[in-house]
Amino acid sequence: MKNRLVWALLMLVVLIVINVIKTPTFLQIELKDGHLFGSLIDILNRAAPLILISIGMTLVIATKGIDLSVGSVVAIAGAVACLFVSQHESGDSTVSTMFTAIGLALILSLVAGVWNGLLVSAIGIQPIVATLILMVAGRGLAQLITGGQIITVSMKPYSFIGAGYLAGLPFSIFIAAGIFIIALLLTRKTALGMFIESVGSNPEASRLSGIYAKSVIWIVYIFCGLCAGIAGLILSSNVSSADGNNAGLWYELDAILAVVIGGTSLNGGRFYLLGTVIGALIIQTLTTTIYSIGVPPEITLVVKAFVVLIVCLVQSDNFRKKISYLAKNRSKARQAAKKEVSA
Repeated sequence: MKNRLVWALLMLVVLIVINVIKTPTFLQIELKDGHLFGSLIDILNRAAPLILISIGMTLVIATKGIDLSVGSVVAIAGAVACLFVSQHESGDSTVSTMFTAIGLALILSLVAGVWNGLLVSAIGIQPIVATLILMVAGRGLAQLITGGQIITVSMKPYSFIGAGYLAGLPFSIFIAAGIFIIALLLTRKTALGMFIESVGSNPEASRLSGIYAKSVIWIVYIFCGLCAGIAGLILSSNVSSADGNNAGLWYELDAILAVVIGGTSLNGGRFYLLGTVIGALIIQTLTTTIYSIGVPPEITLVVKAFVVLIVCLVQSDNFRKKISYLAKNRSKARQAAKKEVSA
């Protein structure tokens, strides 16, 4: 894992250096009106929703599963919260309205996780198929909630979730950090992490050893849905609107990439939450880099996929061994050629 973490950190540093070369003030952080501003703060702020989704995705993948519905859950959570706020923001109890909206969004997110867990663990549908159902239906549900329109809100307490500041930093960073710490403590300080890895490595052996594999799978899908719901609240409150058509679009793929870059295998088993966070930061920094160097929007996804491919290849032990093997053979061939010429 240390090796993978080093390569991921190295790639993150390379991206930052490229940005510094392009924009010398990239690392500069300013204090304005008690708030910290700068490109690094902006990357952390924008990466917070992806970090949340990726943490949930990491635990799902650790059980040899996958959750393609997180983007739709993001859209549903934002849609239902903004719809409730827009219908009640003219009232006096703005704080209670905000908490009710948050509660509704999180309940729906939990229901989405329960649904995915039911299909995967209880009914036995393959994770990619089970979550694909909610991925499609959930996007439609979000469009039904919003009526196919963009719902805008102007309630300040609600906008604080994604656009507010605490102790000089964006509040979304604290949310992501809090969920990361909770997930880390639950999986590394309790037996839950070992159960997840055991189920991901061999579900049948886990069941025979007394682990309730179905319950463990159910828990990780519920947690993943909850993380996606919180991310949806951050994204919708940051722009003070909900867009059922585009909110959370492609987040499921970015989350999977972040998990893979962070060193967690898609075959299940061991997982690395810290690596996932670094992977999410790499993807967000890469997005910032692409925009800052002026890459046309039409080929942004192609550039992003190419860079992620390079990161994965560099992290691959087999790939590095083959490159090293080819380099040694080439060196030996050159030495043999020199000996023939000198002879």
